[in-house]
Amino acid sequence: MIRLSLSLFFAALLVSACAPLNTYYRPGVPVGTLNRDTLACEVQALRDVPVATRIRRLPPEFVPSRRICNSAGDCRIRRGYYLPGEIISYDANEGLRDRVETQCMADQGYAPVSIPRCPAGIARAAPAGATRVLPVLVPESCVIRNRDGSFQIVTRG
Repeated sequence: MIRLSLSLFFAALLVSACAPLNTYYRPGVPVGTLNRDTLACEVQALRDVPVATRIRRLPPEFVPSRRICNSAGDCRIRRGYYLPGEIISYDANEGLRDRVETQCMADQGYAPVSIPRCPAGIARAAPAGATRVLPVLVPESCVIRNRDGSFQIVTRG
């Protein structure tokens, strides 16, 4: 069980390293200020639009009868059966809360952006570091994600 959990953790870490950086953005803002503003808007959105957990059962699925034969030609019938519907839970307010958070950040001058991951060659060539103040983005901008969760925005070229 622990081995599976560790495998899933490292798989998620690998996928996040390949993914673009989706964040709010306002050039010239220190990353620490961005983080504080984002947290404040997340808390405000959660306060204004609290979690509303709903539980739903998906419909059952019928698996029809099958005829199963071996190489000698002997056959048998496996009867059909029902698989019970999966029980799922979801937050009915998640979409509205996300919109409230986005509006809060927009009120502070931020816009949502998606910065692509830098190609491996650029990431290897760039000196190690972390972005401290958000630069002006250009079409050649890309991001290098650091192991500690920080990131570095560089310009390809």
